[in-house]
Amino acid sequence: MIQPAARSPQVDSSELSAARAVRILGRAIRLHCPHCGSGGILDGWFKLQHRCPSCGLVLDRGESDYFLGAYLVNLVAVELILTAIMVAIGVATAPDVPWTFLTWGGVVFALVAAIGCYPLTKVLWLAFDVILRPVTSEELALGREDTRAVVPTREP
Repeated sequence: MIQPAARSPQVDSSELSAARAVRILGRAIRLHCPHCGSGGILDGWFKLQHRCPSCGLVLDRGESDYFLGAYLVNLVAVELILTAIMVAIGVATAPDVPWTFLTWGGVVFALVAAIGCYPLTKVLWLAFDVILRPVTSEELALGREDTRAVVPTREP
């Protein structure tokens, strides 16, 4: 006799709700921790803290190449915005399109926008991950045990 397949564990409907996703994305847009909403997760413009100072969430979620997706999102978003701006300028100024301005202005815009959007895309990438892979209590407990903190010892 064939036994039915084991049922997957029930997923709490609140874990996948639209309201939860909007709340998490709103926190990320303000550059706050997507899990608890506290600030202070940035350690400068180009770096996140190792963990959230409030809830203890490890911000790279335990993967060495975790933020490669954020780099891709940053690149694609900046290029799409740049393309839209350049097409709009080209259409608005046709037939005398300012090609030199578009060339050099596009280079400057791409560099400034990529650097300017960098922290936002990192925190948004973390937020998307928290939406799709909710934070567990075990993950928070591991984050609170900060192994990167070095406690000085006294020699006898």
